Amino acid sequence: MYPSETTSTTVSSRSSSSIAVVGGGVIGASIAWRLARNGHTVSLYEPTPLENTTTWVAGGMVAPLSEAWPGEEALFDLGMASLQRWPRFVDDLGALGRDIITARGAITVGADDADIANVHRVHQWLAERGAQAPMLTRRELRDREPALSRSLRPGFFADQELAVDNRVLLRALRQACELTGVTTITEQVTDLRSLPEPKRIVATGPWTPRLLPSIRIRPVKGEVLRVRRRSTSVEPPQYIIRGWVRGRQVYLVPRPDGLVVGATQYEAGHDTAVTVGGLRDLIADAEVVFPGIVEYEVTDYVAGLRPMTPDGVPLVGAVSDDTIVATGHGRSGILLAPLTADAVCAEIEGLPMPNIASAHPRRFT
Repeated sequence: MYPSETTSTTVSSRSSSSIAVVGGGVIGASIAWRLARNGHTVSLYEPTPLENTTTWVAGGMVAPLSEAWPGEEALFDLGMASLQRWPRFVDDLGALGRDIITARGAITVGADDADIANVHRVHQWLAERGAQAPMLTRRELRDREPALSRSLRPGFFADQELAVDNRVLLRALRQACELTGVTTITEQVTDLRSLPEPKRIVATGPWTPRLLPSIRIRPVKGEVLRVRRRSTSVEPPQYIIRGWVRGRQVYLVPRPDGLVVGATQYEAGHDTAVTVGGLRDLIADAEVVFPGIVEYEVTDYVAGLRPMTPDGVPLVGAVSDDTIVATGHGRSGILLAPLTADAVCAEIEGLPMPNIASAHPRRFT
């Protein structure tokens, strides 16, 4: 069902045009870079420093199987289509993409019987959809990740999934934009009609309704913890670890010097304050999965806003003759960046991609 084809869509422009991309996170920067590579004149409007973007807070999982849930068929299919594009996406960045990938493969585990039942439910659903992710035995789990808690129930292993350093990725995309001739404008766009470019791409995540009030996006807060291994600490896991702990999900994502641990989820409007309760839950759940984390050094604890749609599927497509939206990616912005960039490039050329149809914004009208 999911072929190994990894070629990205590179459209040979019939005629170049001037295009504004509003929003410089992973989605906007990917689109601007790809459009410029295809010969268009691109202006990227982003007043926010890298450190204040939603992308900066992300965990960096490219993991549609590990994050799958029965009933989310459309999101899963989009994720698998984008996962196939990730190797080419990194290759196209050349030397800029050298340090982006931090791990290959993901393991799911459960803390108790109820948790592993959820894992088995997901695994059965994946199998019904033709996705390959073999279940592990306790011995296989121990061989792969000896530092995980011995009380864990082993789940499945998705060898095709990736972890990427979201901060390295965002820097690389911004540099790629510069190298391909994208003009970055550090101005806040408050009215799309004020832009001089005849075509506009809106990739402003949870703030999209400020520019397009009819777009149904809400912010969902997520807190993420970053920890660094000390000289006396045990080695971190080499794979992404997705754990179910007392009905909550926690992920541990490898970095060269430690781990990213995430993520809480709150319906809290545009509030980005980090909370004691969120930190407590992340540490407690991570310790159940990887006890050695208690000896790690805390380096960062931040919160970001996921842009969520009513059905959890992003909005990618034209909303008028001169405006395309690429927003609402929720927890899957980094995963879906290559597919979204290809889809927007195809839309600009008047050749919409069939496999992105489930994300069209007109489905809510």
